[in-house]
Amino acid sequence: MEQTYVMVKPDGVERGLIGEIVAKIEKKGIKLVAAKLIQIDRNLAEQHYAEHIGKPFFEDLIGFITSGPVFAMVLEGDDVIKIARRMMGKTNPSEADPGTIRADYAIHTNRNVIHGSDSPESAKREIQLFFAPNEILSYEKAVDTWI
Repeated sequence: MEQTYVMVKPDGVERGLIGEIVAKIEKKGIKLVAAKLIQIDRNLAEQHYAEHIGKPFFEDLIGFITSGPVFAMVLEGDDVIKIARRMMGKTNPSEADPGTIRADYAIHTNRNVIHGSDSPESAKREIQLFFAPNEILSYEKAVDTWI
């Protein structure tokens, strides 16, 4: 089973969207294997967004992601990286397909409610940044055979 990292950003937490987003993920049949509400500090934010260091929007990105709590998750399932990213929608909410999380809940690219890993490599790196191995559970759900 593939795993990915997904995070409800501070704007989504502040707007009370955690439950709706998690419900959408679970209704799709994706398994939630780790989750926690955390406040990201600057050091962790810089590690998370290391590929953007030196870019003009870097400081705004760091300021935003550290501005309030985030809901960090590890999701598990077949092709979960691709499926989760499709459910999130394009980064720019105005270009996101109807029914995606960003199309339904976001307006601005720099405040787009959710983040998800874009590759197996970034998923592994991001999961390790936000979760200790003992925080990620392995379990069977009764509906697994149907999904």
